[in-house]
Amino acid sequence: MLPREDLLKGVENRDTIARVIDQAEQSIKTWEVIISDFLSPPELAEVQRSFSRLTEIQLIAWGGYPQAERQRVAIARSEIPLDPEQVQLAALDIAGNFLFDSATHRDFLGAILGTGIVREKVGDIIVLGERGAQAIVIPELVEFLQTHLKQVRSVPVKIEPISFEELKIREPKKKELTTVEASMRLDAIASAGFGMSRSKMADLISAGDVRVNWKETTSTSYSVKSGDLIAIRGKGRVEVGEVMVTKKDRYRVQLTRFV
Repeated sequence: MLPREDLLKGVENRDTIARVIDQAEQSIKTWEVIISDFLSPPELAEVQRSFSRLTEIQLIAWGGYPQAERQRVAIARSEIPLDPEQVQLAALDIAGNFLFDSATHRDFLGAILGTGIVREKVGDIIVLGERGAQAIVIPELVEFLQTHLKQVRSVPVKIEPISFEELKIREPKKKELTTVEASMRLDAIASAGFGMSRSKMADLISAGDVRVNWKETTSTSYSVKSGDLIAIRGKGRVEVGEVMVTKKDRYRVQLTRFV
């Protein structure tokens, strides 16, 4: 049995991690590869952190394309080879004429969930403007959605399975910048990376809107380091790159902002 209470100590997404622990114990017992539901980035980060110190189990995550936010995890004993192809996914085209009634990510997700499907069975949704959208789901849902998803907003839609090569992935826009700060405090680095005042950033941090490596961080004085990822809901992400100390004992920090 896995050390359940140790694995659950301090986690935010306790129910999700507990389900993955159950699946991991099943994979140890049966020697099978078990596939989780889709995990959000914070859930995935917590699963990977919790399981990183275990030697008897291994995980591999995949969401259909390299930048996918929502991913499923394949879980297996460490003796069993794992690769992303074992993570079962299906890609769908949701085609319709949205020229006169444009639909957002929330509209497409709402229409899918309106058929009775739960969020954990749906991965990323890629909105294609007036042509509709593409969605990644668990394979068992393909026929169900072809039968039951008939409309998004006022627009009739047709659902067709597609290959993953047909996904219209938009590469995230990147902006490289350098800042020189007196410390590596979260409020200082994040305000430089997101281009907003330090007081506004401090308010966002205190309100719980800022995550470091997908973990909610409410301390403005939290010390970030090279390799950390800072995310703000609705505003994108900033990756902390190389950090150098100047002659005046200040920190010159390379930052990459993803929008």
